[in-house]
Amino acid sequence: MKTESIYKTPDQDLIQGFMSGDNKCFEVLLERYKTKVFTTIYLIVKDRYIAEDLYQEVMIKVVKMIRAGKYNEEGKFLPWVVRIARNLAIDHFRKVQRTPITHDTADHHLFNSLLPAEASSEQQIIMDEEARYMRNLIQQLPEKQREVLVMRSYAEMSFKEIAALTNVSINTALGRMRYALLNLKKLAQQDGVPKGYEQRVY
Repeated sequence: MKTESIYKTPDQDLIQGFMSGDNKCFEVLLERYKTKVFTTIYLIVKDRYIAEDLYQEVMIKVVKMIRAGKYNEEGKFLPWVVRIARNLAIDHFRKVQRTPITHDTADHHLFNSLLPAEASSEQQIIMDEEARYMRNLIQQLPEKQREVLVMRSYAEMSFKEIAALTNVSINTALGRMRYALLNLKKLAQQDGVPKGYEQRVY
């Protein structure tokens, strides 16, 4: 796959390229979605360092599943990865005690060799003042509203997908999103920020 065109390649073609042995294809997928996936995890666990661990776990699991031929979500790579990320974040909360995180050596090295500065890049995002403020606002939302807003605004999932993932009706998912945006607006207004600022959640 030519370098000049790889960044415009559809997700499914990149996955096929990666399965054929082209690691550059997976690097492009990481670059394309790293911020959305990391932010999704961060807004659930509310801890940057835990989020970094879970983000790496997500990507290692994604590598394993693709290599094992278990990816069959053609055209829906990002929602698929977000589901994995969400499940790992939930599992984290279910653990009574934190257990040491172990990695498959080959996959761990593959991940790190593709993007050796990944953690530093995400730390820079978190340190960004505007992004940090919006994350703080979102964290103040009720859990179910925050969950829908994250999946819709960061993971770009449809309300049908959100409803299926959270086991509610589409109308319920829509309602939670509406209340999430209304509450964000109220929180922003209480802080005296400019009108419309609360809508900048990307």
